[in-house]
Amino acid sequence: MDAPEDSSHYFTDFTLAEILDMETLFKELGDQSLHKDFCQTVSSSFSCSVNRKGKTSITWKQVQDWFQGSLEKQNQPKTKTMPSSPLMIVDLSNPGSARDAETPAENENVTSGRRQKGKASDVSDLAFEAKSARDDAWYDVASFMTYRHLRTGELEVRVRFSGFDNRHDEWVNVKASVRERSIPVEPSECGRVKVGDLLLCFQDREEEALYCDAHVVNIKRGVHDDRSCNCVFFVRYEFDGTEEPLGLESICRRPEE
Repeated sequence: MDAPEDSSHYFTDFTLAEILDMETLFKELGDQSLHKDFCQTVSSSFSCSVNRKGKTSITWKQVQDWFQGSLEKQNQPKTKTMPSSPLMIVDLSNPGSARDAETPAENENVTSGRRQKGKASDVSDLAFEAKSARDDAWYDVASFMTYRHLRTGELEVRVRFSGFDNRHDEWVNVKASVRERSIPVEPSECGRVKVGDLLLCFQDREEEALYCDAHVVNIKRGVHDDRSCNCVFFVRYEFDGTEEPLGLESICRRPEE
């Protein structure tokens, strides 16, 4: 049986941020997202965004086609098939490389066109961070190289981490491991940090130093002014449950929703 048509060709002109917005809208509205007036509103919003400066404008028909493709994919009949691994997409930043293909057979599937590869639009003007599967730490994103849809319907992107070359590129799950960049806390802002908050913390160990997620378990407030802060934040790291006290210089807060 032929593989179902992938909807990735509907959004090769969209940025990653726009794709995420449309996926959220589709989950909320379903087939109502196909209405022309709604698609015109979405396309106008994208085209007027500062993040599309220097890029071509988005038409309402492109938006409608994307929603239509998502609806068709959602309505495809469920068939019982043998489990299969996700189809890999070759790293478009290095067309001659096939290191992402696990077997020669898989690589042949890519080149034969069973599923169209999609090149993510340049979103380097946006500030993102991504979690590496190698050490569960978060790193700034330099660029998104390409993307793929898994057979589970999940979206993954291939990330180039800031300060690293292509040998350290990784495929990461967009929903679980990509987010807006965390923000360093200024001395005048420390009062915004509360017990229970999720922070990105600099964990300095003898063997390595990483930025990892942690929750605030206690705060010892100190006297300070707008230029310096002596407060101590006791945090518990998510990945191993260890706790330690940190100063303001070692924590970053999450952007407000």
